[in-house]
Amino acid sequence: MNRLIYLLFIVLPLTTAAQSQKEEIAIREPIDRLFKGMSEGDSAVVHSAFTDVVTMTTISKDQNNMSTIQHEAGIRGFLIAVGSPHRESWSEPIWDLKIAIDGNFAQVWASYAFYLGKKFSHCGTDAFHLFKLPSGKWKIFHLTDTRQKQGCMIPDEVSNRFK
Repeated sequence: MNRLIYLLFIVLPLTTAAQSQKEEIAIREPIDRLFKGMSEGDSAVVHSAFTDVVTMTTISKDQNNMSTIQHEAGIRGFLIAVGSPHRESWSEPIWDLKIAIDGNFAQVWASYAFYLGKKFSHCGTDAFHLFKLPSGKWKIFHLTDTRQKQGCMIPDEVSNRFK
């Protein structure tokens, strides 16, 4: 009996950790798909990462160094921009992910750098809100990003890919 209790104390935490890791991988999937679609200029792939109703917000500074917030009531303009021909590929590597899950809601916070081809454009933080569909798949329903051109702390393993 003691051996059974001992095994339960060992196996249950391992099972919970494995389930949590599996869920975090599933949450990462639409985010990775978003960036893959952006890089390939494929708006259909990007669109597939989102729910039907989406909001997007950007927080940045204007030319007078005043904080601004820009709201988008959908992703139509973003999809058009992604799918329109552009000379340089769009790359947005992310790192230092923090994932929080509460049932069918997840939030992912990550640092990012945005590159046009090999040229650095800007950096900041991406904050994704995701919803778990009845199918078990996760989709993004809100995305907020911050943008700055200076003071970026980009890891060498990221910046070296664009040299």
